[in-house]
Amino acid sequence: MIDLSPTGKGRVYVLTVLGTLMCMLLAFVLDGYSLERGHWALGERWVNNLIIPALVAPPFFFFLLSKLRELSLAHHELLTVASTDSLTDCLNRRAFSSLVDGYLSRFDEVREPGNGALLILDVDRFKTVNDRFGHESGDDALRLIAQVIRSSVRDLDLVARIGGEEFGVFLPGLDLHQSMAIAERIRTAVQAAEFRPAGERHELSLSIGGVTFMPPATFSQLYRSADRRLYAAKHAGRNRVEIGALGALAEQDVRLV
Repeated sequence: MIDLSPTGKGRVYVLTVLGTLMCMLLAFVLDGYSLERGHWALGERWVNNLIIPALVAPPFFFFLLSKLRELSLAHHELLTVASTDSLTDCLNRRAFSSLVDGYLSRFDEVREPGNGALLILDVDRFKTVNDRFGHESGDDALRLIAQVIRSSVRDLDLVARIGGEEFGVFLPGLDLHQSMAIAERIRTAVQAAEFRPAGERHELSLSIGGVTFMPPATFSQLYRSADRRLYAAKHAGRNRVEIGALGALAEQDVRLV
């Protein structure tokens, strides 16, 4: 299938052909129309209307469209750099919060029902990894954890590195128990991940706080609520999930060890 996106080569070739054909058509129209007679005729040298555009138009359109494609590629790369964490290739905090707020505001504007969940994940005792194995191994651990998180969620879910050893996951369209299941899947997958700094296996674990919601809500509200549950998970012994509904009482939360 031909790639007709602004960054695709197919767009350059297709538009070059179409531009050349338009030039040929324009040449026939201008050359064949007589102001004196007031009508259009084929003309005596109609072959030139094919040959000249066929020689001049393709290089012109190809050069122009190639430059536009290069600009589109550069713009796309800049957007990627501006929205992506360089270490883990996850979204950064700014892009993550903007996308989540955009999702939430869409439902608020159209007054349609919607739901979902925000998870905040923190690596347990990450300082020990840095102190024992060095910061390079710590970076390897973060990259591994990011990879495990992405492989544990759906393609439409958002994964971000919020800062340091803290990650965020946004799960649109899921209820409390579905979100709980994904959070637990992430936790167990990270715990089972093979992290071997200096050839020695070191078990990684996550504490996860989460909140489910129904609009209206904002990213700040969800983050504060999920962060409180993350703190509860840490306080309860780490390597566990604490998740509940936005504004719910503590005893209504779902807890997983």
